[in-house]
Amino acid sequence: MSHPSTSTEFEYLLDYLYNLQRLGIKVGLSHTRELLGRCGNPQDHFQSIHIAGTNGKGSTCAMTAAILMEAGLKVGLYSSPHLIRFNERIRVNGQPISDGEIVSFVELHKKDIDNIESTFFETTTAMAFDHFRNHHVDVAIIETGLGGRLDSTNVIDPTLTAITSISMDHREILGDDILTIAKEKAGIIKTDTPVLISNQEKDVKTLLTKTAESQNAPIIEVSISDDIITDKSGTTFCINKDQFTIPLLGVHQAMNGAMAVSIVKAFDSDISSELIQKGLNKTQWPGRLQLMSGSAPIFYDVAHNPEGIAAVLDMLNTLFNQRPIGLFVMKGDKESDLIVSAIQDQFEALIISGGAQYGLFTGDALGSVMKENGLTGFKINNSFSDALDDVIKLSQKEDRPALIFGSHYVAKEIFDKFGFLI
Repeated sequence: MSHPSTSTEFEYLLDYLYNLQRLGIKVGLSHTRELLGRCGNPQDHFQSIHIAGTNGKGSTCAMTAAILMEAGLKVGLYSSPHLIRFNERIRVNGQPISDGEIVSFVELHKKDIDNIESTFFETTTAMAFDHFRNHHVDVAIIETGLGGRLDSTNVIDPTLTAITSISMDHREILGDDILTIAKEKAGIIKTDTPVLISNQEKDVKTLLTKTAESQNAPIIEVSISDDIITDKSGTTFCINKDQFTIPLLGVHQAMNGAMAVSIVKAFDSDISSELIQKGLNKTQWPGRLQLMSGSAPIFYDVAHNPEGIAAVLDMLNTLFNQRPIGLFVMKGDKESDLIVSAIQDQFEALIISGGAQYGLFTGDALGSVMKENGLTGFKINNSFSDALDDVIKLSQKEDRPALIFGSHYVAKEIFDKFGFLI
């Protein structure tokens, strides 16, 4: 049970959680298992669906959760990172965990967390599973944080696993080539547990298939027809002769939608296509090619790796057939050389910004990194707030779309600027 908490108490314990990041990323699952053991192994008290991948796993999780809620199930959703508040990471039927429940968990298990030296993600994973048990969810949709094999979430015994698109990201942790990265993602595949696999590069698909076969895990390959229709209102695609429309924009989102539909069908074949469509209609997943302003079409997308950025730019080109104005920010651990290839010559004007207060490169630092990797034709504005103003003015002046992209961490300032609430 949670108890009422003061704002000061909540902020103090939230700072405590964030400070656990100083412990970094640990290799192995022993600390997560030990902390869960001290919490009474809450992960054993609900069904789960485990989803990994480089791009699209968050969108797939959100759509899967929306459909299952529409089917009348009580659904937990664990995703990361958050956009505005930490609480967004842990939801039951769309409702974020309360401040009081966070305070209660940390106070109850602080000695265990300190004794085990649990990291931020190990602790929040245990908190999520404890929350789902306490709320008696029917099923929890669990998104991996990083990789899969050694990710803290990989302690569950899921009903299904799913792997979305795999590409280059977090090379310093997961490996320098796509097959090494794919091997880490494949680590969520469990013995005798069905695994759904989206469209992948040929070698990646072979690796995933062989891993599944070695685990006697039934394989469900998800594909969609080429006749995808996408406009400013949503994306329509066909799977197994059934047509679905999702509120998320982009050809890449059609594949994520198909994954969500296939996951639901594999989980419960009695859920009808009509009910699935109703659930898809109610999907809310901010920060994914989200239109922030209609007068000047300004979009925000959290895409931060080459494949994700390229997909968003392709979609904007489809919608407007002209180069957009860009505002780019980036955390320091991204694939700078590959990102340059994705964004070079794609913008009518490109502004680079950021700031240490967001956990990002400053504009100057990011500009230097981009220049070292060959990017040309950009301007630097170290004030993200001023850079936002510049993008709005340029978009209006040039009568062009604009794209703000590169990170979750600037979401609050963007949403505040445009008057959005989530």
